[in-house]
Formats: sequence, C-alpha cells, structure tokens
Amino acid sequence: MPDDAIPKDVVALADARALARAAKDWSEADRLRAEIETAGWKVIDRGFSYSLEPAHPPDVATGSVVRYGRSASVPSRLDDPPAGLATVVLVATEWPEDVARAVSGLRTHAPADTQVVVIADGPTQAQDEALAELPGAAEPGAGVAIEVLRTSDRLGQAAAVNIGIRRAAAPVVIVLDTSLEPTGDFVSPLVRVLADPAIAVAGGWGIVSDDLRHFVEAPPGDADAIEGYCQAFRRADAADRGPLDERFRFYRNLDIWWSLVLRDEGQGIPARRAVALADLPLVRHEHRAYASLPAEDRDRLSRRNFYRIIDRFGRRLDLLRAPGASGASGASGASGASGASGPRL
Repeated sequence: MPDDAIPKDVVALADARALARAAKDWSEADRLRAEIETAGWKVIDRGFSYSLEPAHPPDVATGSVVRYGRSASVPSRLDDPPAGLATVVLVATEWPEDVARAVSGLRTHAPADTQVVVIADGPTQAQDEALAELPGAAEPGAGVAIEVLRTSDRLGQAAAVNIGIRRAAAPVVIVLDTSLEPTGDFVSPLVRVLADPAIAVAGGWGIVSDDLRHFVEAPPGDADAIEGYCQAFRRADAADRGPLDERFRFYRNLDIWWSLVLRDEGQGIPARRAVALADLPLVRHEHRAYASLPAEDRDRLSRRNFYRIIDRFGRRLDLLRAPGASGASGASGASGASGASGPRL
C-alpha cells in the first residue's frame, strides 16, 4: 500500500511500536498495537520492521446502497428507546431460496410489530439480486418491516450478527438460521419467556454438557446453551455484554459461546437460565453451510471456534446445570451449531 494512503498518526504509532519492540518493551509494544488496531489498521511484523494494512474492508457506497466493511460502521439503534415486539436477524450469503423461504414464513406468520433485519454478508451475485427483489424490503410500513444490509466482503457469522443487533429496534432479538421455515408465530412465545429476568437466552433447541468439552441435545426445558437455529435474547443484554467475538467467522459453536456470555453473572453468582421451548412452529431444512463443506474443513473450523469457548469458559463448570451428570462427556454426536449432527470438538 502506498505510504501516503496511511494516516500519519498511524505511521507514528507503528514507528514507536517498532522502537519498543527493539527495546524488548513488550507491554508498550502491545499497547501501541491496540491503538493501531483501534484506528482501523493492522501491523505485520517483519523482524523489527513492519508493514501496515487496513484492518477491515472499506465501506463502499453505490448510489443509495452502502456495503459495510465492518460491523462498527453500521449505524446503531442500541441507544434508541426500544420499539416493537422483536427483531428477527437473518444472515444471508449463498442460497437465496433459503432466505426467501424464511422471509416468506415471517411475513405470513410473525406479529405485525416484528422487525426483520437481513444481513447480506459478502453475498453471491445471485443472493444479492434476489435480495433486491425481496418482498417488503422497500415497504417498511407494510406489515412486517424488512431491512436489508450488505457488507463489502465476507465478514463472518459473528460480525454479521453484530450488524443485525446494531440495527435491532425491538427489546428482543431473535437470530434465526435461514435453514428454518416459520410455519406459525414462533416470535410471541420467545418474547413471553424472556419476560422472566432469570432467563437470559431461549430458543427451540437446547444442549447440555457435564464438562464444557462435549455437548449433547437436551429435551425442552432448561439447558446449558441454546442452539443457533433459533436463539432469542434481550437487546439490552446484547448491548451490555456484546459485541459478539468477531473471530467467530464460521458459525459453529458461536451459539455456545454467546449463550454462556449471556448467562454468566460472574464467578460465585448463580447463572441465568437458558430455556428451550417445545414445539415452536419452525421446520428445519438442510443446513447448507454445514452440508456444503467437506467434513475435514467443517471439523477444523469448528475446533478453532471451540477453543475460544475453552479459553474463556473452560474452568467455569458453575455455568452448567449438572456438571458431571449430563452424560455428555465423551459424546461425539452432539448437534452442530445451527447445523446437522456432528461433534462439537
């Protein structure tokens, strides 16, 4: 990248960091790296020299459409008073027919004061063209309000969900996988259960563990985590405890991490509950992101995400309903996060 394209203050920080590294002042070097990253750049070390690159893709404006290069660029509603019943967040990449099916179900069955936010995360051309024709996207006052946002590059699952949360107007956020087809009002039951302040996260499918290393599907009722097929939580909690860790680019196991973040009240304080509701009117179809990847790639990406759970919560057995008693230890068939069955590790 040409030197004149990099802000002078960022170059000054990088020069100071190079001097700190040469002096083996690692804490100062780390502090300066954090400042550089906050300014939107990443530093690549080459011995005691360096190069600088943008930390994220650029925002791109084409007419009235803005394609965002990072979640933080998206205007946030989180400081606005809540309005409406719930915000349903859908992440769209490939497979436009899946998005159309989910949106059609929402328009038919969701309460009228439901907001739908579709995040087109580096969409394929076919997906992008389909979203432009999405019924209701240009008619915010007609029934269920639908908003479509696009990114300028593939940012990943966590960043896309962060965008949806930033645009959420309602007090409850429901992240819905596009492999699900709504066949009735699943929104109202989730909103009702979250009226209980002791419940942090709810959905249609729960999982449990006895060691935070292996998870198995749970029956309806209390669980340790809620699967990402359908995961509901309060907007206020997301604003307080988020954003989601955007290193979760692949979707699997992000649901466990976020469930634990929402439930955790601190060491020594009882965790809030995760509750799976029975018989929500949602039909599960093939999960394309799961099925389209070779097993070895799927497992590698899943394992990388799982290590992030262990890094943060690996010793927090107090977050489990029944540590040592769920029968999950050693299981290899726990349900994949928002995807077909497969090991969580």
